[in-house]
Amino acid sequence: MNDPARDPAALRTQLDALTTEEFRPDLADVDMRPTLDIARAMNAGDRAVPDAVAAQLPRIAAAVDAIAPRMARGGRLVYAGAGTAGRLGVLDASECPPTFNADPSQVVGLIAGGPDALVRSVEGAEDSEALAHEDLKALDLTPDDTVVGVSASGRTPYAVGAVVYARDVGALTVGLACNTGSALAAAADHAIEVVVGPEFLTGSTRLKSGTAQKLVLNMISTITMIRLGKTYGNLMVDVRATNAKLRARSHRIVAQATGAADEEIARALEATGGEVKHAILVLLGGVDAPAAARLLAEHHGHLRAALAAASP
Repeated sequence: MNDPARDPAALRTQLDALTTEEFRPDLADVDMRPTLDIARAMNAGDRAVPDAVAAQLPRIAAAVDAIAPRMARGGRLVYAGAGTAGRLGVLDASECPPTFNADPSQVVGLIAGGPDALVRSVEGAEDSEALAHEDLKALDLTPDDTVVGVSASGRTPYAVGAVVYARDVGALTVGLACNTGSALAAAADHAIEVVVGPEFLTGSTRLKSGTAQKLVLNMISTITMIRLGKTYGNLMVDVRATNAKLRARSHRIVAQATGAADEEIARALEATGGEVKHAILVLLGGVDAPAAARLLAEHHGHLRAALAAASP
């Protein structure tokens, strides 16, 4: 069997079968159109993305329902991809610590070629399954970990290799692609194939495919964190206040959750070391800061459960 990575003809045949690589004849003259018309054409095409994601919601939910209990036991969420897909995974992972006060090791983004590939192409990195194996081996995966392979084509060797390796060592696997019948989906425990159709620029999967992948990764991380008790309703009660804006947001979140006066909120935040969740529990549960910390620890960080326990 020909290896597409080493056989250009085989790779061309493989790409010809991908929806994301299709040519749109209706855009053949796009470079001659007025700028506003080009913008309208791009915008019109982008409208297909949310519908494509909506078609996969049951699969996304099933993946989250499998990921969350594993993470509650200490497992990690690992994204693995190349190029745009890899960058999106790294982006999503990097935003979890400030948004959810998650440990940086809890959500990990791997990109083929390493950190240098975030800003420039690393030749050949995406074609290496062995590189994915090495990157994941360094993480010492466990059955409570989840590896999400991300690839618009669904054939990228690095992403497929990551999922195959993870599944072989017993970790949960998810394959996120933008073509149906993909090798990535076939290799994963949970397949999410968001088919957005041909790109505005032929084969430029940083466009609709990238947008779709970003939406799905948003859902996976956000809903998983909700399930882990990182929010109270739609409030980010585990936000980490690392700058002036976030300190102001922390105060605002406590106000929205409790309706308390500014002076009370300031005292509660000071007593709890700026921890939003603890401050809310102090104000709504009528407990002091040490008791708030104990109740949250006993209920694994779930504020609603801690509040119920604090109530007389």
